[in-house]
Amino acid sequence: MQHGPLTGMRVIDVSTILAGPLCCQILGDFGAEVIKIEHPTAGDSMRGHGESKDGEPLWWKEISRNKRTVGLSLSDPDGAAAFRALAATADVVVENFRPGTLERWGLAPEALREQNPGLIVLRITGFGQTGPYAARAGFGTLAEAMSGFAHLTGQPDGPPTLPAFGLADSICGIAASSAVSMALLARERNGGRGQDIDANLLLPIMTAVGPGATFYQQNGTIGQRHGNRSTNNAPRNTYQTADGSWVAISTSAQRIAERVLELVGHPEVIAEPWFAAGHSRAQHADLLDGYVGAWIGQRTRDEVVAEFTAAGAAVAPVYDSRDLAEDEHVRVTRMLHTVPDEALGDVLMHDVMWRMSETPGQIRFTGRSLGHDTDSVLVDELGLSADHIADLRRRNVVA
Repeated sequence: MQHGPLTGMRVIDVSTILAGPLCCQILGDFGAEVIKIEHPTAGDSMRGHGESKDGEPLWWKEISRNKRTVGLSLSDPDGAAAFRALAATADVVVENFRPGTLERWGLAPEALREQNPGLIVLRITGFGQTGPYAARAGFGTLAEAMSGFAHLTGQPDGPPTLPAFGLADSICGIAASSAVSMALLARERNGGRGQDIDANLLLPIMTAVGPGATFYQQNGTIGQRHGNRSTNNAPRNTYQTADGSWVAISTSAQRIAERVLELVGHPEVIAEPWFAAGHSRAQHADLLDGYVGAWIGQRTRDEVVAEFTAAGAAVAPVYDSRDLAEDEHVRVTRMLHTVPDEALGDVLMHDVMWRMSETPGQIRFTGRSLGHDTDSVLVDELGLSADHIADLRRRNVVA
């Protein structure tokens, strides 16, 4: 890859599971050379997440694409020495150990910068490097619970609801890729000095959930669950069609709300004073949902989508993974596309996350096996002796 915005940057991914690996996936998609460090016998637990085919972990194919893989134990002194040599060649190190772990192994960021003053170290934890919760185990589920997301998600008379996927980790990983880009830009402007980035799973999803703390501090209010409805506008919900499918609509814009009610045959409510603002429409959600739901329930999903689209109203079908994979727009715009894989042939996966006209991203290869590039990185590039690496391999320090 010759023209990616991060071409020429070397990133060492020593993180596990999702947030850090996703951050590094994004950096690799846009040109960075990413070297994935895994424990030589256990590997990254991410290899065991999700489905597999013929023994090949499918999620791994995407999350570790564009990454060379090295099996290396950082807790072993010889492994730590090899890592220090590798970090001396890097621009960025991404890690998600509990606070103090790298320090215990003699790999603290300041120690690594003795050889490489420009090194940027992204540290991802559940709750940050400092504070009363710093030493706690941190997982996305905990952040989804503490952020207010679970409290606001679900039916009003039902329990708090967690997402069925890694929401907090994913938000953090995307945010962290932005933080790394900022740090690289700052390094250009400050004479080449590196820095640490203290990222945690909790704060990005807190931001995504919205200003609930501000509402509480200013007005003493606490948000509650409203199912698929919104307190900011109505109609806003999911509605079942005549053929048993579901669609979702949103009326965040006033003119869209008017078009929806005109389309479903109830233009009279548009003249009501309360219809003029989203928050007051939300107070009449039962009435509006009744009108919209009755109209949608008499038509198939395709008919609903076609008529909403023709009317200039906002609608989307509720997709499962098959629907998404077969959607014409998703395919034509390459939101999903196939990537060759040595073991599985063509593998369908998400494309790079955004399009850049001059420095586009690219998927160069899928996730590799544990230790696939150990010798090429440690021997060919770092100059460690093949005999030394063979000895480390016998001792399970490298793979």
